[in-house]
Formats: sequence, C-alpha cells, structure tokens
Amino acid sequence: MNSKIPFVFLLILLVAYTTVFGQKSTNNPDPEHYTFQLSDQVTRQKVTFKNRYGITLAGDLYIPKNKKNEQLPALAISGPFGAVKEQSSGLYANQMAELGFVTLAFDPSFTGESGGEFRNVASSDINTEDFSAAVDYLGLQKQVDRSKIGIIGICGFGGFALNATAVDKRIKAVVTTSMYDIPRAASNGYYDKVTLEERTKKLEQMSQQRWNDAEAGIPAPGQRSNAEKLSGDEPQFVKDYFDYYRTPRGFHARSINSNGAWTATSAFSLMNMPILTYIQEISPRPVLIIAGENAHSRYFSEDIYAAASSPKELMIIPDANHVDLYDQITIIPFDKLEIFFKTHLK
Repeated sequence: MNSKIPFVFLLILLVAYTTVFGQKSTNNPDPEHYTFQLSDQVTRQKVTFKNRYGITLAGDLYIPKNKKNEQLPALAISGPFGAVKEQSSGLYANQMAELGFVTLAFDPSFTGESGGEFRNVASSDINTEDFSAAVDYLGLQKQVDRSKIGIIGICGFGGFALNATAVDKRIKAVVTTSMYDIPRAASNGYYDKVTLEERTKKLEQMSQQRWNDAEAGIPAPGQRSNAEKLSGDEPQFVKDYFDYYRTPRGFHARSINSNGAWTATSAFSLMNMPILTYIQEISPRPVLIIAGENAHSRYFSEDIYAAASSPKELMIIPDANHVDLYDQITIIPFDKLEIFFKTHLK
C-alpha cells in the first residue's frame, strides 16, 4: 500500500469535517478561554467571595504590575446580562487595571462559575447584592483603598449597578455603558409598549409553568438567548447580539447568551420588583452614563439621566450601537473612564 494514502484520506476527512461543521467549530468550546488578550502590564487571578445570601461568587482580580506596593482605587465590574467575566466585564477590568486600578470582574449569582441553584436565574435583589458583595471583597484587599471604590455596570448590569450605588453608600462613583433596566424591559417590553393585558398573560403563563417546574423538580429553560444561526430578516440589534455572542469575537461556553437560555420563569420576580426607584439617592456621588448613538437601548440611558440628580453626565458615542460598547476598545472611552474615576475616587 502506498504510504501516502492514509495521509490523503485523513486530509479528505479533515476538509469534509471543516466544510460540514465549519460554522460551529469557529466557536471556542473551552470554558477556560478569554475573549480578549491579557495585558502584559496586569496580573489576573481567580478569586471567590460570598454575597449576603451565602452564594459563592467567582471573579477575576486584575492588579497593575507596576503598583504592587501601593494602595489603589478599585472597581467592581459586571455585565452584560447573561454574559460571564471572560467576556466584556473582563475586558473592561483588564483595560482599567492598565490605567492603575485594582479591578474585579465577577460572574453574577446563578451564572458562569458563581454558585446558586437553580442555574440561569436572575433577581432584582440578588443581582444588586452581587455588586455590594464585590465591594466587600475589594475592601478587604490590602492593596485597595476602601474609601476609593467605584463600580461599572455593562448592559443589564448597568441597571443593577445604579441600584446598588443608590443603597450602598460605600460606592463612591458609578459608570454604566449600554445600560439596560432589565426589570423594566421584562415587565413592559421595549419602549414600554406591553399592555396590562399582555403583561398579565405573560405572568399567567409563568405562574402555570411553575406547576410544571414543581412536578419536574427543576425549572424548564425558556427560549434560547441567541439562536444557533440567523435567518437574515431579524432586527439589526438581534444581528448585533449574534455577532458578539455566537461568533469567535465574543463566544464563551459558559455564557447564557452564547450557549443557553434563562429559565422560563426567570422574569417572574423581575417583573414584580422594579429597580431604580431611588436613583436620585445616588447624589451627591457622581454618575456617568455612556450609550451608543445607534443603540436600541439608548432610551434607557436617557431616561435614567433625566431621572438622576446631579452630579451626572450622559455621554453618547457617535455611530456606536449597543454591542460596540461590549468590546470595541477604540470606541469605548476608556480615557474618559480613567479621568472620571481618578477625579471622583479620592
């Protein structure tokens, strides 16, 4: 037999496999990979800490290499809603650590590597508490000046970050990017177009689903967060989400938005427990709200800016969409974030 035949046969198999499964194989199945490159100016270490409900949260602590003997200001960072720390929040933590902050990117309760059963569930209260627990952890680190702690919330965790800042007076400054008020969206739909009848019907469906979940002993998953592939006629913002979560750009095996679904009843408490009622109580601590000019979520940021008390600032990024502020380093205004936090964390 010609010794080259086995090699040629294997090559044919490889080409066939790539052709048939190529789209799926572009997504990294390794749950330990990060969607961004760690800066050579920063160290990263895995950490865990508990929130007030006893749930163990998993995070990555980023520390500037050239400031190891100094007490530094610190930032707790989370989001987007349904993402994990190896995605956007980790990128933000990496960039802000380069700028001289100790940063903690963390997985919220019930998601990623954090604890909590059952999985893939959200809560107005617990997800707000997660930020305060991250502040607890940072304030216990010898390298952190606990009087200089701020937070960054991305997408849905922008809303929870604002809610945490209103109640937790240790937080000295807060930034949101592509902010979403998740309970408002769950309850009222985009632009608050859901009628009372539609809301009631949705709650009735979830209420009945609870019987099924109780009988099964485990919550059923809801609709997948991002489809396996697109048909092409989806709204642009759906295509933007897909371009981040379902491609090598931002795919992560542990991310609900990349690889799964929230439970069918996850919105049950969100729809009954609004956040941001006390947004004005953030004052006199400063708020910086950043949104893309073309973001479908822009109205959330504008409404919160109008409702908040001074000092406050709304920054609209020209030509940017909602997802651009997840990971586009040339678009995200990290220079503005540096100035904001170094000005107010003092």
